[in-house]
Amino acid sequence: MHKRRNQVLVEFSFWNSEDMMKTCEPGGIFELRSYQLKPGTLMDWGQEWSRGIVKRMDAQDKPVGGWYSQIGDLYMVHHLWSYQDLQKRKEVRESAWAQPGWEEVVARTVPLIRWMESSILRPTTYSPLK
Repeated sequence: MHKRRNQVLVEFSFWNSEDMMKTCEPGGIFELRSYQLKPGTLMDWGQEWSRGIVKRMDAQDKPVGGWYSQIGDLYMVHHLWSYQDLQKRKEVRESAWAQPGWEEVVARTVPLIRWMESSILRPTTYSPLK
């Protein structure tokens, strides 16, 4: 092992993952989107995403959870989304742009980001999200 990193994450107050996990696509895939924010912008990010999550759900998106780091790499935000497959992901993400107000959420949050990454995940056989 060359390097190891840990984070302690806290769920955003507007993102109730316990309820949202119930909407996961059985046998589907997950997308983990991670954002490194500029220092001092976490509150702005949370404010925008409290509105943005509604827009995404209106587009039939399946949010699973949203967290921010409290220990470890600070100003990190992670979102987990559930999709039937990559094609459904593409369709749902495209339909989000048709939702009134989504473009404004993106326009206000993109300047807050230093970098981001996206990973596609498949649940293990023992995962409660499978």
